[in-house]
Amino acid sequence: MTRCAAVPGPRDLDGLVAAAWPARSVQDIGGWLLRHADGVTKRANSVLPLDAPQDLDAALARAERFYGERGLPTVFSLSERARPEGLDAVLEARGYDVVDPTLAMAADLAGPYERDGVDIADEPSPGWLDVWWSVDGRYDHQLPVATEILTGVPAGYASLDGVAVGRGVPQGEWLGIYAMAVAPEARRRGLGRRVLRALLGWGREQGCERAYLVVIERNAAARAMYAAEGFTESCGYHYRVKTI
Repeated sequence: MTRCAAVPGPRDLDGLVAAAWPARSVQDIGGWLLRHADGVTKRANSVLPLDAPQDLDAALARAERFYGERGLPTVFSLSERARPEGLDAVLEARGYDVVDPTLAMAADLAGPYERDGVDIADEPSPGWLDVWWSVDGRYDHQLPVATEILTGVPAGYASLDGVAVGRGVPQGEWLGIYAMAVAPEARRRGLGRRVLRALLGWGREQGCERAYLVVIERNAAARAMYAAEGFTESCGYHYRVKTI
């Protein structure tokens, strides 16, 4: 796991990501948050272990029962902040596999930023959803649930030429960047970069001072683009997944 820099720290990251990508329902079982959204995205269907439960074995059994009853694998989202300490090793011993190591990257909103033909709306249009879902849709006919997650908090929805989109979530001093997607036939034309810059400028207009995003570690192309735009690696998390 990448060592966390000063901003955002692991507690900040866990809280920011959970708030920006809200699950349909959340149950607190003594410091662990059991998040559920009909299986749409691991982020919204995973345990967020913020504090150590009094009885670890009982909490593990309860989490596994919770997801098993819903026909879902049990998934834990683990940053350096995960509690109790050593939880990652405990899950490994129980047969949980590591999935999708993810990096957080952060940048100051220094600007200047141009809109450069990018439209930003308060709600995702059908066209916006079509582009995003064509790239990120992995959940059969569950676009309505995904839309509910996306629109669960105030956000800006950027679109460019009907082939590139992104989502910005103002969170106090922070702007979260999510749902960046470019249609396959429109890649390698700098459209994602233009969407990103427009969202950063929009975030400044909302009073944000810094931006963060999360990107799967293996996505070298996206990491390179974000680094070129001033984002530096901060901290990260990974999932532990136990299949049904």
